[in-house]
Amino acid sequence: MNPAVLSIKNLKTQFHTAEGVVRAVDGIDLTVRSGRVLGVVGESGSGKSVTALSVMRLIPQPPGKIVSGQVWFNGADLMTLKENEMQAIRGKKIAMIFQEPMTSLNPVFTVGNQISEMLRLHLNMNRKDARIRAIELLDLVGIPSAERRVDDYPHQLSGGMRQRVMIAMAISCNPEIVFADEPTTALDVTIQAQILVLLEELRNRLGMSLVLISHDLGVIAEVAHDVAIMYAGRIVEEAATEELFSHPLHPYTQGLLASLPRFDKAGGRRDRLQAIPGAVPKMTEELPGCKFTPRCGVAVPRCGREEPPLKEVRPGHRVRCWVAFGDTP
Repeated sequence: MNPAVLSIKNLKTQFHTAEGVVRAVDGIDLTVRSGRVLGVVGESGSGKSVTALSVMRLIPQPPGKIVSGQVWFNGADLMTLKENEMQAIRGKKIAMIFQEPMTSLNPVFTVGNQISEMLRLHLNMNRKDARIRAIELLDLVGIPSAERRVDDYPHQLSGGMRQRVMIAMAISCNPEIVFADEPTTALDVTIQAQILVLLEELRNRLGMSLVLISHDLGVIAEVAHDVAIMYAGRIVEEAATEELFSHPLHPYTQGLLASLPRFDKAGGRRDRLQAIPGAVPKMTEELPGCKFTPRCGVAVPRCGREEPPLKEVRPGHRVRCWVAFGDTP
């Protein structure tokens, strides 16, 4: 098994709002392994993006606050580092591709200028060398005529091109880990496929680990080695990709997979897609027991009383479910 490059222990992040305390990330444990792709899946509001932002220590304070937890990277707990120490890691050792490139890129600076800034800050390059390297990076991520495009502003580029610029910025300092937050959102299917192929090629070439955040199980199945399913701020199931897709144990995971269209059924019957009833609970509510109980079709009385632990029930396969444990008094 590949060694762990990042270990998250009991991470909790909360936001104080007018409606109460939002427990966006509510005590998760997660491991990112060297050279592998970890897919983090869940509905909108499940805490996927907040987990990545917490690791990067980019949570706006206030209203947000990292309440507790440890994030171990290269022998150091990122949660205890001073801000200047964290700045030396953020962007250089651990990078992030944000969800919407048009709002993440600064509209008043050229893309070349924004990539160069990373290189000058973290690698102490001079302006000329940083520009040359920025052109090389744009070429590496597949932007044609990189020498000309380096002087373009974000609004002059298509959505797919802007996403490639974000990827170029993320890999500019050869990071050990890249968090990709919905990197194919709002892109058409053809461009989505190109971005996924690009990320895989760069991961193989640079030897980095990739945390791919998505609600698209098809994307995760194609790219990820391991999968973590999030629900209401918690990890509810975690396993190798093939294992999870062939033997899903948590009712939420089973519901997600059942909601996907299937094209492998004999006769090509058009069966009605299944839907998970109900909605994600309000994150300001403290529900007793398993948070999925109100939407679960196999819940037993214990599910509403006690929250199950995240327990290994098959080799490398962990799940948070009393029914999956067979422990349902």
